[in-house]
Amino acid sequence: MNRARDYNPSAVLALVFSGGLVLASGAGFLVDHRSWLVRLGSLLIGLAIAALITWAWMWPIQKQMKVAHRYLDRLTRISPSELQTDTFDTQLPSLPVNHPLRDVADRLTVLLIEVCEKVQELEHVRNAADIHCRRASDERDRIKAILHGIEEPILAIDQFDELILANPSAEALLNFDATSTENRMLHELVKCEHLVNLLTTTCHRKNTQNCGDEIEITDESGERAWYRVTARRLVADTSGSSESDAESTGAVAVLRDIAETKALQHRNAEFVSSVSHEMKTPLAGIKAYVELLADGEAEDEQTREEFLEVISSQADRLQRLVENLLNLARMEAGVVKVDKTPRPLNEILEEAINIVRPSAEAKQITLIADLSPMYLGLLADRDMLLQAAINLLSNAIKYTPEGGQITLRSRMLDKDVRFEVEDTGVGLSEDDADHVFEKFYRVKKNRDMAPGTGLGLPLAKHIIEDVHGGTLTLQSALGRGSTFAVTIPGSGQMA
Repeated sequence: MNRARDYNPSAVLALVFSGGLVLASGAGFLVDHRSWLVRLGSLLIGLAIAALITWAWMWPIQKQMKVAHRYLDRLTRISPSELQTDTFDTQLPSLPVNHPLRDVADRLTVLLIEVCEKVQELEHVRNAADIHCRRASDERDRIKAILHGIEEPILAIDQFDELILANPSAEALLNFDATSTENRMLHELVKCEHLVNLLTTTCHRKNTQNCGDEIEITDESGERAWYRVTARRLVADTSGSSESDAESTGAVAVLRDIAETKALQHRNAEFVSSVSHEMKTPLAGIKAYVELLADGEAEDEQTREEFLEVISSQADRLQRLVENLLNLARMEAGVVKVDKTPRPLNEILEEAINIVRPSAEAKQITLIADLSPMYLGLLADRDMLLQAAINLLSNAIKYTPEGGQITLRSRMLDKDVRFEVEDTGVGLSEDDADHVFEKFYRVKKNRDMAPGTGLGLPLAKHIIEDVHGGTLTLQSALGRGSTFAVTIPGSGQMA
């Protein structure tokens, strides 16, 4: 930079020009002090000499400045990629080694190269950051899509008990919108105290094992649902330390609907209770009469025969109960061999009505067989379908008073076959009709009309719907009778 200041064009020009002007003025006065023309001529000659000297002095400097200008101009227009090549200096105008701006140009070139390298490094860092951001964004979108697709409600909180994640299932179940609320505190968003306590306790405990519990949640409409909650503590990176020693960063909970499990547990409990009750009655009768026989209460042969007949009837009742239970269990477990063959429906119905006819005649009940003259073919397991028809007819006979009437009719219904058992019995209320196909269900006010186990109709429904793919429906009016309708796909509709 000092060399550049030594050759400042403006300073050199002013200095040379002033010197020439002084020299010309002095020469004019020396020639003739009285003639102004001579002095003027001398002045002009001096100015010309000064200009000539100035031009001669400035010409090399201007030439050097032009070379430097071309060099710098080309340097400013060179691309960063060209700066990175080993031959980039051949693309620049030649700048002599002794040029006064050569040192400055070299340092400027080095600076530009360093800046270019820094810019390229930053560009690489930016590209890497962009790739990382895109991957993170894609991963976030995938996780969000997965959470939205999971039906089980999912909640997550941080170490400050603020909600950080909730999928739509959780928002719908717990009635809040996580995206539109500024208050993120869990206990203010979620009104289920049991769930809040489970999550917050899991978050702040040292034990890393999962926490689980069953909770009951009531929605706005008042409906209750049971959920199995599994909560896990979230921790930071545990590399180099055990998970139990790591700092907690929150907790996540997954809720699984167990309403069906609860209902199944309830049904199983009712089933066991009903079985116990149904078995208790015949066993109690058998035990009582056996004790009478053992105590010698039957003194004559007729009394002993009466006692033995009661014992036999109660044993038969117990056997029927066990057989029905076994049949239902086998069917529900799918271990019963089903032998479906093309069968005429009317043939099976005629056999069923002949089997139950003595029971109907004992109660003076009229049996009417209104069977279709058409061939009603279907693929069926003869024994199972016969059992279902017998159960429906026997049920009608049990709950039809003496002198009543039962009609068994069959007909074609589009591509299906249909048969109905219509009686003029006591009928069912709407509530009883909703439960009549449940195991061991018996109408309380009708229990004295006929003995039973409450398994005949459930067994018939299982045979018709689960084994043959049909439907069993009921229409009943209290005090006017009931109609059980069976619809089964015809032989052309079943495989």
